[in-house]
Amino acid sequence: MNSEFTIAVHSLVFLAYKPEHMASSEEIAGNVSTNPARIRKVMSCLRRGGYVDTREGAGGGYKLTLNPADVTLADIYRLMAQGSVIPSWCSGDPDMDCVVGSNMREVMDGIFCRAEKQLERYFDGITISDVLGQIRACEETVSSPPV
Repeated sequence: MNSEFTIAVHSLVFLAYKPEHMASSEEIAGNVSTNPARIRKVMSCLRRGGYVDTREGAGGGYKLTLNPADVTLADIYRLMAQGSVIPSWCSGDPDMDCVVGSNMREVMDGIFCRAEKQLERYFDGITISDVLGQIRACEETVSSPPV
């Protein structure tokens, strides 16, 4: 899985946490703990996908354009990281004389493709709102006095 997916989810949850607030790339970068240039790259992709809107100038930045309850992690995975579960290199060679070596690549590709489909189905059941809800639950646990 690539880090752009994680950065995108974190950024969208941050924007959902502050729905009436335009957040600059510097503000998001500070929250994500990464470089603002990296945030701008990820946010550019999210903007093209229709998930965020931008406004330049003083008070500008990024704002979530969709209801966080309607945006699934699968949506973001497909936009930012689809195919990242599948390794870029697999052992074997279809021209080998050995049945293992000549078929390993095809078999492993099938295994990884099915794994990715399962991951996407799992992510389909989790929205940006769900992630924010889990974060708020963590906050309540931390701020609740012991009984």
